[in-house]
Amino acid sequence: MSFDYDLFVIGGGSGGVRAARVAAAGGAKVALAEEDRYGGTCVIRGCVPKKLMVFASEYAGMVEDAQAYGWDIQSGDFNWGSFKGKLHAELDRLEAIYRNLLKNSGVETFDQRAKMADAHTVELADGTKKTAKHILLAMGGRPVWPDMPGAELGISSNEIFHLETLPKDMLIIGGGYIACEFAGIMNGLGVKTTQYYRGAQVLRGFDDEARGLVSEEMCQRGVDLHCGTNILEMRKEGDKIWVKATNGDERLFDQVMFATGRAPNTVDMGLEALGVELGRKGEIVVDEYSQTAVPSIYAIGDVTDRVNLTPVAIREGMAFVETVFKGNPTPVDHDLIPTAIFTQPEMGTVGLSEEEARELEPIEVYATSFKPMQQSFAGRAERVLMKLIVSQASRKVLGCHIVAPGAGEMIQLAGIAVKMGATKEDFDRTVAVHPTMSEELVTMKEPVRTA
Repeated sequence: MSFDYDLFVIGGGSGGVRAARVAAAGGAKVALAEEDRYGGTCVIRGCVPKKLMVFASEYAGMVEDAQAYGWDIQSGDFNWGSFKGKLHAELDRLEAIYRNLLKNSGVETFDQRAKMADAHTVELADGTKKTAKHILLAMGGRPVWPDMPGAELGISSNEIFHLETLPKDMLIIGGGYIACEFAGIMNGLGVKTTQYYRGAQVLRGFDDEARGLVSEEMCQRGVDLHCGTNILEMRKEGDKIWVKATNGDERLFDQVMFATGRAPNTVDMGLEALGVELGRKGEIVVDEYSQTAVPSIYAIGDVTDRVNLTPVAIREGMAFVETVFKGNPTPVDHDLIPTAIFTQPEMGTVGLSEEEARELEPIEVYATSFKPMQQSFAGRAERVLMKLIVSQASRKVLGCHIVAPGAGEMIQLAGIAVKMGATKEDFDRTVAVHPTMSEELVTMKEPVRTA
């Protein structure tokens, strides 16, 4: 049977675009459909604009530090309009790059929604049907909206980049990394920021000691964080939003942002009818080669809800091309993925948390918390944390957790060592780079505890 294409990709985010262009570069006939903007969550409404906002939000603190170091400079007000214009120009530039990458690789693109018609056919929004030998689902995820009175008054992380004006005060609901990052950003930009999280401590799933320090420092910097607190209802009151919380508070805010989780974009895609298995959250169930229950259909990235990170989606896309188009079956390695959370302070992590590791085997914990030189000199009381989790039996470093300025940069390099199976003694054999914060990773001699 002849098909219109060798591969049809649904979704123009990081994973889908990479798979499409690498397959096309290898000689496959490829098409891709995207209903919104090219670049996906990461480029358009995630990591990239978020990190630029993190940078913007850190300058007020830098001005204060500069004064402490003898610089005669004053901080003016933050101009949201001026920043926002530049931000959107940058996103437009990046989207154009993604479109050009596809075009130059010979991928045919359709700027419309596509869904499945059968195991080899996709149907575009205009009713056109296209057939393909292989179909790759890379639709990503979307913010989840809570089911409660007045929820429509709130915004999600998608809309925060498009605010007309910066609110004077804002409530962020959630305790995951998106909620915590935006609490730091808005607080740094001068917005009076309140955060409600229903759980006992923010950043669930990360190392307890590390997330405890992040939470403490967020509060020190002015975020009004309330754990064990959720909201019951919201309503419009004049220009403000009235919010009633489970702790009895009734307060007014200019903006309310929900960061209460994300869900895979699988609604109304025609998947169940074809026999593609979906999990409890609507995620597409795949094997280690990203293949679904229907042999011609594969899925990568956030739509599979495995490890929802951009570089992972790209890796899954590359492994898919190796497996299907290069005859080299390549499973995706989801083990020991380093990651950064751009909270303020920043957190970098790779491997197991102390809590996870001690469930598995006897461990030693090496940790140190101190005031770094740069901030300490400026009279700031912020603390950083360097922490290694070590197996008593193999001496391997099972986990590394850093809370510090530049933690993301540090964890990339520590991640190489941990991925290679470095032992505590390998770390100890490495000479310290002085004076740096990260030198503490190689100078901790005695464990602070064993478990």
